[in-house]
Amino acid sequence: MKIKIKKGDDIKIISGKHKGEYGKVFSVLKNNKQVIIENINIKTKHIKPKQTEDKGYIQKIEKPIHYSNIKLIKKTV
Repeated sequence: MKIKIKKGDDIKIISGKHKGEYGKVFSVLKNNKQVIIENINIKTKHIKPKQTEDKGYIQKIEKPIHYSNIKLIKKTV
């Protein structure tokens, strides 16, 4: 099945934890049939220091959502 959503499209999430939220598509992962949406589904990742002098840090990452859980609102041209 072909994904009809492209980068920059406005979408609405129709199921899952973020149901009812609106956003813009940041990127499309065609192999997994998932999309990454700006400022939605943000997870925290703890990064360990690589060397003894470095410090670890916490990074916030946008995780992908399956395309069946979103609805296209407005296409970009």
